[in-house]
Amino acid sequence: MAPPSDDSGPLGAAEAGAISKVLIVIAMQTEALPLVNRFRLVEAAAQESIFPKGAPWIRYHGEYKGLHIDLVWPGKDPVLGVDCVGTVSAALVTYASIRSLKPDLIINAGTAGGFKAKGAVIGDVFLASDVAFHDRRIPIPVFDMYGIGARKTFATPNILKELNLKVGKLSTGDSLDMPPHDESAILSNDATIKDMEGASVAYVADMLSTPAIFVKAVTDIADGEKPTAEEFLQNLIAVTAALDKAVTEVVDFVSGKCISDL
Repeated sequence: MAPPSDDSGPLGAAEAGAISKVLIVIAMQTEALPLVNRFRLVEAAAQESIFPKGAPWIRYHGEYKGLHIDLVWPGKDPVLGVDCVGTVSAALVTYASIRSLKPDLIINAGTAGGFKAKGAVIGDVFLASDVAFHDRRIPIPVFDMYGIGARKTFATPNILKELNLKVGKLSTGDSLDMPPHDESAILSNDATIKDMEGASVAYVADMLSTPAIFVKAVTDIADGEKPTAEEFLQNLIAVTAALDKAVTEVVDFVSGKCISDL
């Protein structure tokens, strides 16, 4: 996710001066609301919507320490009433938000499964160094690499130096469970954490030349003994508090900085 070489893209203003616009992309309402409250964001009125009619996506916005913050999440499924999790919703809301809001920086914040074999424990917060997909299997030469979609995330050495975050590779898929074929792909991706949206956010951000970082808090141990769904629900609220703290620290660090300072 290297910045473009000219000043015509979204990075131009941030490179020339301090970062002024941050977009937080988050998958679930439970993860989003603590940050909405922390940054004192307000929900955009219907007449101010930047999204197409019929899209359930939600945007909050406000000012915080010299930054304009927009927080978006894909909303609730209009029929089933559950969070619109997964790669499709995440990619769509990210694309629409970048096109309309032109952020200097994206923070994809959320919860994730972690692998104890790679040193992850519940409550850890990771900054992803790499992202890839583990469920886009296309066994044809070159198409296979496209399906995996491996890419480096935007480098933030100063954030890592300043904040107490772990670093690991992130693998993304559209299923919460981990059947053997997904597990094999995740191992091939050398992933420490897995989620359901990160790599799709990275794909869109890369396409639109917008730097993106990925802050993920571990709710469940993917290679542990407890059922994933049970452990995820058991730890979601407590781990979301750790996520809230970490994202706030990242935003505090970003305030007054240029992209090159991160």
